[in-house]
Amino acid sequence: MSGGVGPTGSDISLPREEQVDHKEHQEHGLHKTIITTPRKSGFPSFRHLNCLAVVIVLSASGMIGPQDFAFVAFSVVYMFFLSKVAFPSLHSSKEPPVFNPQNKIFGLYIFIAAIIGLFAPIAYILDGIFEGDKEGIKAAAPHVFLLASQVFMEGVTFSGGFSIPIRAFVPVFYNSRRIFTLVDWLRSEINKVNEEHSGSARRIYVGRMLAVANMAFWCYNLFGFLLPVYLPRVFKLYYSPHKDKD
Repeated sequence: MSGGVGPTGSDISLPREEQVDHKEHQEHGLHKTIITTPRKSGFPSFRHLNCLAVVIVLSASGMIGPQDFAFVAFSVVYMFFLSKVAFPSLHSSKEPPVFNPQNKIFGLYIFIAAIIGLFAPIAYILDGIFEGDKEGIKAAAPHVFLLASQVFMEGVTFSGGFSIPIRAFVPVFYNSRRIFTLVDWLRSEINKVNEEHSGSARRIYVGRMLAVANMAFWCYNLFGFLLPVYLPRVFKLYYSPHKDKD
């Protein structure tokens, strides 16, 4: 669930090396999940374990297709492959954060991402259980499953001391996949108008608004922040020590 600050991105600057200290190992907001300061090697935080619980519950619900399970499994294998072959951890204990974790705009963006991407869809799914809207639940579940998996995997990369390109790989990889699940969710909500469904009329509008909001937010997050802003800074930080040594 990676974040960004859009037009205000110029307010966030890379910290100078002399300003980087042990505070870079502290977690910040839900998105240590997104892009935050590295943690010392250890166990994922309670927040990440909560997302793992969401993944387990949805996995047992029967609403997640085999392709989504396969995607998560592949992401784990490929992440470790990249960490060994392409982007080994060279200086994990001294890597500066990509963005200043104390930036309030960045923190607000992370909070909005959590509301739009996780909390609101989870509430929508729980409400659908009570109303018997099986189609609405089934359409929203893959997005929540993949986003919760992303949050947990990001916790693993931070607590496991992976390099910053690997920590960037997780949000980019998962965000790209979730675009397709969001298209399916939006299509399902639109088709409810012409099909019989067991949910109330209120759920039609709420579900459609959630699907549109998530589609807009995560498309911007991928194409407006992660690829053009975040990745260049990640690679600059990762390769700059080599330039100094050379």
